[in-house]
Order: sequence, then structure tokens, then C-alpha cells
Amino acid sequence: MKLSAIELDTEKALREIVALIAEKKGEETVVLDMREFSIPTDFFVITHGDNPKQVKAIADNILEKLPRQVLRSEGWESKQWIVLDYGDLIVHIFQKELRRFYDLEGLWGDAPLRLESDPHNNPMRD
Repeated sequence: MKLSAIELDTEKALREIVALIAEKKGEETVVLDMREFSIPTDFFVITHGDNPKQVKAIADNILEKLPRQVLRSEGWESKQWIVLDYGDLIVHIFQKELRRFYDLEGLWGDAPLRLESDPHNNPMRD
């Protein structure tokens, strides 16, 4: 099946985001395909850092280098869970403990896993 220009743009953005997360040593990065659900986004990118400084560094790196305008962002005050909303994809950057607590991967367990970084920080695996 041939992808539309919009789908290709989203695919490219997903790969860029995963690579930008890896640059700042984000851990256990996953991309969940949310298109089967009745929510207003197509993909969740989920990752975590070890502390607030790393969480902020990951978010800053994405905002600075991704050639797309973020529609909305939240979580800058506490830096425990920063959310970057790009419309068709939403990036969740957690501190490790909060990621385990909210367990978005478990909550959306029926969502197909699209991409996942390996333990050696290789950006993606299909």
C-alpha cells in the first residue's frame, strides 16, 4: 500500500523524534500506533529520562531540531512528564518512576507497537 504525503511526513517525523530522543539518551522509547482508537492522534511516542534535567533536555532537543511546529506542550514546571502535541503524534517524556506509575503502554496495551529502541540505544527497530 502506498503512503500519502501526510502519512510519509508523519513517518519521517516519528523517525526523527526517536533519533532526537536517542541523542539525549532517552530510555525504552516506544511508538504506539493509536489509529485504531477514537482519540485525536495517530501515534504516541513514549520515553523516559532519569531526572528532570534529562527530561527537559530530551524535550528541548526535539523542539529545537524537529522541523515541525508543536501545537501545545505541558509539564515544563515540574519536568516529571513533558508532553509535546504535534496533532498527529504526541510525545510523552517521563521521569522513570512516573512512567511506571502511569503505564501508558499498559493502558493502551491493545495498540500495536510500531517502533522500539533496543537496550543498546539503537534508535529503532521495525
